[in-house]
Amino acid sequence: MRIYTHLTQYQRYQISFLKNKGHSQIDIAKELRVHKSTVSRELKRNTGGNGYQPRQAHRKAIGRRKGKVFPRIPDSTWMFVEQYLKEDWSPEQISGWLNLNKDVRISHESIYQYLLANKKSGGNLYKYLRCQKKRKKRYGKYDRRSNHLIDRKIIDDRPSIVDSKERLGDWEVDTIIGKNHKQAIVSLT
Repeated sequence: MRIYTHLTQYQRYQISFLKNKGHSQIDIAKELRVHKSTVSRELKRNTGGNGYQPRQAHRKAIGRRKGKVFPRIPDSTWMFVEQYLKEDWSPEQISGWLNLNKDVRISHESIYQYLLANKKSGGNLYKYLRCQKKRKKRYGKYDRRSNHLIDRKIIDDRPSIVDSKERLGDWEVDTIIGKNHKQAIVSLT
């Protein structure tokens, strides 16, 4: 499966050169290693009265690309975020408060990403974070071991009458997990 990439300025100059030499759109596409519809679309969009001009075509393409970016989160929301950060709120608190009171849904991760982008561009919003440690991205570290069972009882807490093994109805249950978690045994005594 190919990943879509935009044409570069160099590729646009190649299109112009090959087209002027009389090559077909299919031949140009094979030479550039792009789909034939990419070349067709490029020529259709950017051919004017003077023919296909690669420099002009590249400027138009960049302009179209810039015009299509819409921020998902408006600037007014970021102003709230900055205000509450300066009042010593954590990104998690800001996210929750905006969701409850302003009906604005923004995750704490988005706030951290905003702060990181601000820091890279020379801003100082990151200094308002309570914890100044380097932040690491977490990848689902969830402990799935059995010590998270609700209302579990430790075997040492059982009544002494159970140890005598004289009455019916007392059960002891245990699980044994095999190598590489491939097999499991449930022991009922």
